[in-house]
Amino acid sequence: MSSVSEGRIPDSAVRPVTRVPLRAALRADDGTWIEAVYDPCTGDDDGETAIVVAHGFTGSVDRPAVRRAVRTFSRYAAVVTFSFRGHGRSGGYSTVGDREVLDLAAAVAWARSLGHRRVVTVGFSMGGSVVLRHGALYASPAAEDGEGGGSGGDRGVAERGGRVGALMGAHADAVVSVSAPARWYYRGTAPMRRLHWLVTRPAGRLVGRYGFRTRIHREAWDPVPLSPVAAAALIAPAPLLIVHGDRDPYFPVDHPRMLAAAAGDGAELWLERGMGHAENAADETLLTRIADWVVRR
Repeated sequence: MSSVSEGRIPDSAVRPVTRVPLRAALRADDGTWIEAVYDPCTGDDDGETAIVVAHGFTGSVDRPAVRRAVRTFSRYAAVVTFSFRGHGRSGGYSTVGDREVLDLAAAVAWARSLGHRRVVTVGFSMGGSVVLRHGALYASPAAEDGEGGGSGGDRGVAERGGRVGALMGAHADAVVSVSAPARWYYRGTAPMRRLHWLVTRPAGRLVGRYGFRTRIHREAWDPVPLSPVAAAALIAPAPLLIVHGDRDPYFPVDHPRMLAAAAGDGAELWLERGMGHAENAADETLLTRIADWVVRR
């Protein structure tokens, strides 16, 4: 496994597109080491685009559902996958969507360092909320300069004081959020009540560690991160696709509708008939449609 840290990558320094599979250890801005995998495109592409996949809670780069997404997406573009902190071989502890935005930023910056000028983030469930926050908090250089219809002074303002990542190559050019919550602390379904027990109780964290191979941080959020619905309103001018199943057992369809309403004309909403939750429920047909949306955008 090679070792690289999150870089500050001006366009002039981008090298020719990498065409070989890679594994790497990326360093997030807070020093946490994140395992990552690069799969080059297997189809005919111009090498411009990479898709960065953000998995759901208890997932990792090697989970079958994540690898299925890679196989489908890689027919259209190169793919970067990574394990969020506390998951897989990554270091640290899961903060269930808070500091994970730093992990995603490191993966996006790595994709650009491999020669890809256009990077699209695709997140599932927890990863879906992370790609929304990342899209809001990491402004593109064009948005920073006032081009493309950014939303004024609030565009890309971080919870912890100011903009982040604008010149680091860590921004996304488009965002796809699948099965994401619209608001934090939702307990309206039985699966979410079980998840809250897993995260907030010592016995639950033990189950997470040994049953799901996920190390969960014991401290509560302080401050509470920007909510997904608030983040969705800040992603424009980058294109945003929101995908959600009408049989999602975790988050009912009012969640994607809230996200789409917040984003307004900047978002496209797909409500998928018969679909359940996140990457495990995303079949090859849906993944192909998402990949097609990515390359068309």
